Amino acid sequence: MPVVRVTTKFGLVLLLCVAILKPLGTLAAPQPQASGRILLATVVDVTGKTQVDFGVDDFVIQEGGDAREVLDVHVADYPVVVLIDDVPESTDLEPMTSAVARFVTRIGERPVAIGRLSTPSALVASLEDAREDVLERLTKMTSKPGEASTLPAVAYAAGVLQSTGSPFSAIVVVTGRAIDARIPVEGDLLPAIVDSGAAVHVVESQASHLDATDANVGDVTPDLLRVLADQTHGQYTTIFSSVSYGAALDRLADKLSAELMIQYLIPPGEAGGDVRVGVRRPGSRVVGLGVK
Repeated sequence: MPVVRVTTKFGLVLLLCVAILKPLGTLAAPQPQASGRILLATVVDVTGKTQVDFGVDDFVIQEGGDAREVLDVHVADYPVVVLIDDVPESTDLEPMTSAVARFVTRIGERPVAIGRLSTPSALVASLEDAREDVLERLTKMTSKPGEASTLPAVAYAAGVLQSTGSPFSAIVVVTGRAIDARIPVEGDLLPAIVDSGAAVHVVESQASHLDATDANVGDVTPDLLRVLADQTHGQYTTIFSSVSYGAALDRLADKLSAELMIQYLIPPGEAGGDVRVGVRRPGSRVVGLGVK
């Protein structure tokens, strides 16, 4: 900063510091910032067995043909809401709650909430509750008379998950009833569920339908839950006995606990594109599940 000497009429000399300002138009423009994305994936070996022991140097990611720097790799810890069919007309609650309790203990350290299909606008246990409190409330659940509000309950859970800001999330519906896709439903619920980004996994018992003897027994009724699982890239599992809830949820827990979240960097000014990912381990391959 330059110094200017000024002499007053009294003979005093003042030293003035003069700041030279550049015109606003010559200031440096803000530099584009790097951004990050998260890839959800599983890695399997030649036998199909999943693997989770990886670090940032084990993966190679290209986006739009450009190499990306991997910043972090960890076992998926996104939040999950489990919705239990607690309406007694077509369900047996005890096998469900026992299977769900085991499922909760097998999916790793992550937020887990529990809801009822009979109460679509509230949760039995929230995502903020400690794991032991979630399990305790599960053991105390009892059936409630009334009707199952499956789709509103799923939509409410989707809203709860979306409010967390997590890039990935999941809803697990454990039920003894299907939803006939031919029956009109609230028009805004399905788009809201899909737009939330949550994957909807369904374990549905059809044991109550096995004794059907009418002429239409061979007809296949389109199930809205199956459609919802397909549209959200979830898993749909049909069982035919209440004792199979545990096995079905064990398989789903194994799937979720083997998922990896791989964070990578997009340099400033570079556009995205198709993502390709590889793993530096002979005989292993990566199955991509989504990028956000």
